[in-house]
Amino acid sequence: MSKENYDVKLSVLEALPQDDVQPPKNPIDTYVQEAENLFIWVQEDEETLSSKGLDWDFYVVDLPIRTGACRYAQAVWMKERYNREEAAKIWKEESPKAYEFRNDLLADLRFAFRKRSDLLSRVRAIADGEGDADMIQDLMDISVLGKANIPELEKVKYDLRNLDIAAQKSDSLAELLAKANGTTLDNSKAKELRDRAYIHLKEAMDEIRDTGKYAFRKDPERYKGYISRYKR
Repeated sequence: MSKENYDVKLSVLEALPQDDVQPPKNPIDTYVQEAENLFIWVQEDEETLSSKGLDWDFYVVDLPIRTGACRYAQAVWMKERYNREEAAKIWKEESPKAYEFRNDLLADLRFAFRKRSDLLSRVRAIADGEGDADMIQDLMDISVLGKANIPELEKVKYDLRNLDIAAQKSDSLAELLAKANGTTLDNSKAKELRDRAYIHLKEAMDEIRDTGKYAFRKDPERYKGYISRYKR
């Protein structure tokens, strides 16, 4: 049901003014549960709250839809965040081995091409540079250069399978790094929509609670249902 609620609200969420969007100040799971509790609590107070100006249909009837949309948006964001964190963990494990492999390949080419100054200059050009992206490109460049000069490598009985491995690693590491880099980005589409879903839900929650606290300010038994247990 949350997915259907999210689909219903997607155009509304995307249309919210950017200045109104902010990340949650409360744990989303707690906030969503409080929204569900509030929806149950408020049912017997329709007449009282409506008499104080609360738009019942716009805020209360719509509350479960806003709640479901927020729950789903949070789930999508958490899935994306988990995938990114997992990629960062794998990158941390695999990148040192990739750097070592790249350095070994460069050493192999320097030895195989030691009598070819033209090829050695190309090896030096590949080795020039630093950083993760450069290392990934180096692997592909090494593969291409090696495959273009197989006779030189065969002279030193080089295992040509390493050239295919280098190309494969370049592709897989590029994808892995792209995912891993996402762990430091807070402006992803999934997070943006989660924040928008939260603000949309908060709008209804605030309006219902504010009206309830005012209407039942002299009735402790009803008043308590409009207070956030988390904040309290």
